[in-house]
Amino acid sequence: MKVILLADVKGQGKKGDTINVADGYGRNFLIARGLATPVNAQVQNDFAGKAAAAQHKIDLDTAAAQESKKRIDGKTFVLKAKGGESGKLFGAVTGKEIAALIEKESGVAVDKKKLVVETIKTFGLYPCTVKLYAGISAKINVSVEKED
Repeated sequence: MKVILLADVKGQGKKGDTINVADGYGRNFLIARGLATPVNAQVQNDFAGKAAAAQHKIDLDTAAAQESKKRIDGKTFVLKAKGGESGKLFGAVTGKEIAALIEKESGVAVDKKKLVVETIKTFGLYPCTVKLYAGISAKINVSVEKED
């Protein structure tokens, strides 16, 4: 019996795989528990359409991330902060502030959780990595200067 898996099944395959199993195993275990469905033209077309749609979404997201990378990669963003005469800040610069600065100056929306930066507690220039998508990241610099 040929079935298409609707979920990952240990020892059989991953979701979307078409496998050949014994009739009893297919009917009484896989199909009864909703782990598989019998193969027919409609089911195969549905899975092919879903796979194509998922790939199209990945392609669009990758293209958008590449465009965002072009807009911010290698740039230096200047952040004004309050601090003392000794060069220390009153508090620290957070990822939220950096993300807001990037969005304001370049128009690229960045999630604060996708920023990789060391703790900023003094004035100066700090390197920062922005993770835009799987395998796509941009390197920027954040210059923290004294607010007048």
